[in-house]
Amino acid sequence: MTVALLGFQGYLGFSAIGGQFGIENRAEILLDIDQLKAKSSALQAEIDDYRHRATLMDPRRLDPDIVTERARSLLNMANVDDIIVMVDPRSGKPISSKFQELATDELTAIIEADSTL
Repeated sequence: MTVALLGFQGYLGFSAIGGQFGIENRAEILLDIDQLKAKSSALQAEIDDYRHRATLMDPRRLDPDIVTERARSLLNMANVDDIIVMVDPRSGKPISSKFQELATDELTAIIEADSTL
C-alpha cells in the first residue's frame, strides 16, 4: 500500500511540474490566453462594425448626412460650398482632370447620354 501511495504522489508531483497544466507549461498557456484575447477583441470589433452597419439600414434611425447627400443626388442640387466632379458614366472616371469649365456641347452630350442626370 505504501508503494502504491508513493507512486501516486510521484505521479501527482510530475503532473504538477511537467504535466499538460503544470508549472513548465504555464508560459505557453499564458501566451495562448493573450493570443485568444487579441483574437476575441478583433472579432468583437468586427461584430460592432456589422452592428453599426445594420443600424444605419434601419429606416427609423437614418443618418441626416446620408439622407441629405442622397436627396441632393436624386434632385441634382448642390450647396454653394459643394465641390462637384463630373464623372463619365461609362468609365466612372472624372471627365476633366483640370479645373476648367466644360464646353456647352460636351456637357449637353453628357446629359443626353445619361437620362438619370
